[in-house]
Amino acid sequence: MKPAAEERVRDAQGAVRERSDTVDEVTVRLFHNAFGDGPASGVAVVAVGGYGRRQLFPCSDVDLLFLVEKQTAAAAARQTIAQLLRDLWDAGLRASHSVHTPAECATLTPGNTELSISLLDARRLAGDRDLYGRLEERLGDFFRRERDLLVRALAQVTRARHAKFGHTIYHLEPNIKEVPGGLRDLQVRAWLERLVEQAPEDSRAELAEAQQFLFGVRWALHGYYQRDNNVLTFEHQDQMAAQSGMEAAAWMREYYRHVRVVERVAGRMLEETANPPHSLFTIIRDRKSRLSNADFAVTKGLVWVRHPDALEHDAGLVLRLFEFLARHGVPAAPETQRRLARAVDGFRKTLDWRRPLWPTLAQILRLPHAYLALATMRETGLLAVLFPEQQHIDCLVVRDYYHRYTVDEHSLRTIQTLHELRRDQDPWSPRFAELMEETEQPEVLLFALLFHDAGKGSGQDHVVTGLELTEQAMERIQMPHPDREMVRFLIERHLEMSATMRQRDLADPTTAEDFAARVATLERLRKLTLLTYADISAVNPEALTPWRKQLLWRLYVAAHNRLGHEMEADRIEAGAAELARQYPFLDGLPTRYLWTHTREQIAEHAGLVEIFRQKSVAVGLTRRHSLYELVVMAPDRPFLFASIAGTVSSFAMNIVRAEAFSNRDGMVLDTLVFADPNRSLELNPSETERLRVTLERVLLGKIDVRELLERREAGTSLRRPSVARQVAFDNQTSAHDTIFHVIAEDRPGLLYDLASTFSFNRSDIDVVLIDTEGYKAVDVFYVRSGGQKLGDDQARRLVAELERACISLPPGLN
Repeated sequence: MKPAAEERVRDAQGAVRERSDTVDEVTVRLFHNAFGDGPASGVAVVAVGGYGRRQLFPCSDVDLLFLVEKQTAAAAARQTIAQLLRDLWDAGLRASHSVHTPAECATLTPGNTELSISLLDARRLAGDRDLYGRLEERLGDFFRRERDLLVRALAQVTRARHAKFGHTIYHLEPNIKEVPGGLRDLQVRAWLERLVEQAPEDSRAELAEAQQFLFGVRWALHGYYQRDNNVLTFEHQDQMAAQSGMEAAAWMREYYRHVRVVERVAGRMLEETANPPHSLFTIIRDRKSRLSNADFAVTKGLVWVRHPDALEHDAGLVLRLFEFLARHGVPAAPETQRRLARAVDGFRKTLDWRRPLWPTLAQILRLPHAYLALATMRETGLLAVLFPEQQHIDCLVVRDYYHRYTVDEHSLRTIQTLHELRRDQDPWSPRFAELMEETEQPEVLLFALLFHDAGKGSGQDHVVTGLELTEQAMERIQMPHPDREMVRFLIERHLEMSATMRQRDLADPTTAEDFAARVATLERLRKLTLLTYADISAVNPEALTPWRKQLLWRLYVAAHNRLGHEMEADRIEAGAAELARQYPFLDGLPTRYLWTHTREQIAEHAGLVEIFRQKSVAVGLTRRHSLYELVVMAPDRPFLFASIAGTVSSFAMNIVRAEAFSNRDGMVLDTLVFADPNRSLELNPSETERLRVTLERVLLGKIDVRELLERREAGTSLRRPSVARQVAFDNQTSAHDTIFHVIAEDRPGLLYDLASTFSFNRSDIDVVLIDTEGYKAVDVFYVRSGGQKLGDDQARRLVAELERACISLPPGLN
């Protein structure tokens, strides 16, 4: 960035005003050229929105309203306005415009309150003064008449926007305009002040500082992107921090400090102005006033302390307040939060560390709104008093393209996830909710979640560091030793279940046997399953897909059965089981097939057998929730699985899991589960049949799958972060297969290239486990050669070829 630009970032509020004034001069000059200099031209041009507020950033739209007396005048001026807009475009200004009469501007149109809100910032630039004067008169009456409707509409839009961002400021790469506490919330607060005609004086200095900071960041982002993009990426965080002479992590803490102020103040304005006295929301909210007791009063849906001065010398009152929040889910009033923040030193001095603190904390963790209590502790600084071990993860940004939230927010959200299981509408949630109810001492699990990532950002193994920090905390709060042992187990193993889901064949009996042996008890299994559910859920809203929930539940059930000593046969024998007698094609399939398929799916596969006998290939495609399941029956041959994977990838589908089965008759039954990120199959039903027909033709040798992939790759040119490739083999874990682990940058055709490498080396794939984390592919292959494991030397040679296949076609196929 040039020095002049750096200076503007430091004085961004002056910069946006200066830019607005410059655009004023251009617009006025062009308007006069188009409509003449007369004050009564019958048309006025009005700045609205951000431009009206004189807050014009380098790449923001120039929002204009062309005011006319009647719509007949608008029709007459259409060509002149169009030429004026072209002239603005030629001047390098992107204008967004509308044409209205004063009467239209002073009419509330359902579903289009955006125009009305933008007129709160209206200012005349040029044109008919009398016409604009009539607009001002109408708008004054209009805003007084429709104030309540506009306030409620503004609140509704704001709450919906906050919900889109998970009601949190703690995003790793935030959109600084739209997230809670961002620039839009600053505008919301200003609009509410105008509508209700009140201007609270509290937090003025903090708000001014926050606005200056956010203006500077947005000004810089527009300079970086050269367009109206307001996403603060990791790269731009580094650049902004370097300009400030700070480390990126420290600079991001400054960012969160500022948006925290905006979120708190804007939220208070919404709460106080957006709910009229007799609305249903207000009636329900005010019923909570019955929750008041001798210590706390609930007024207008907020908690107040009856004797706030006592907070600074009564640690017990502070803890009772947090228990009250956790029990009832009523947020602390802003004044209460300010009092709590001022009471930090007093709380530290008066807290009696000689008595066990664990019973009180356990009660808070068990209560349904523990997230609210813990979040309030964090915002006021009191969580750091109880657990100074948590300080270094406060607002900590750990960069990857999979997580969405800061480390501390992620940890608190895991706790919220488990408490909200019963309210979650997902079909899988009741199973995990029942598991939560069966769990003994859930507070121990929730404490482990609070600390499971405490070691992140240390530069060392975060599990080892986290255990050390957790030991200190458990000793200080005097947690009983049996509970400590469970917490140690959960933190030490908190990644193990998700790793097993990604890297092991869940239908392989040894997977459940090994995992169950490591868990050892049913209670550990329950808690670790719930911890894994919460941990993945809190990564980002899309992380715990229905497919992953199914895998997690299957692993839980398999380990539960192993701990209950349930065993399975290795291969299905004809006549030995009811299903095998009913469906002869099952003879010789691995028993894992029965683990991974329902009776309904088995019946569907049996229906494909007759098609297979007639055409030598059968293809079934079924949508299951948000994913698609593809079943292919074909005679066994080299490159079969690679051809299927390549065809699916050529249609821009993302394969998430694959399994390969073969029976005693040499029939292969391959199953692939894939996502359709572009919704091609949903929006274009003919694409489903085209995929099916294309796959049949590939398997019959009528189409070369490599040509399909070449066309797909030709249209793909995404700039992505680099991913370090890792390829390794494991000849110890499985009794029957060599397991290959591949981590590489995900790309179209990657699975085809990897599968082709195995086929070229005369190795058969039994199972493929596929996962993606952002742009990273994490694939696991169970492989045999000649019906046996590979030798170590053969496996090492394959590792080298797989590394090459991660970036290009495998040898022999170029």
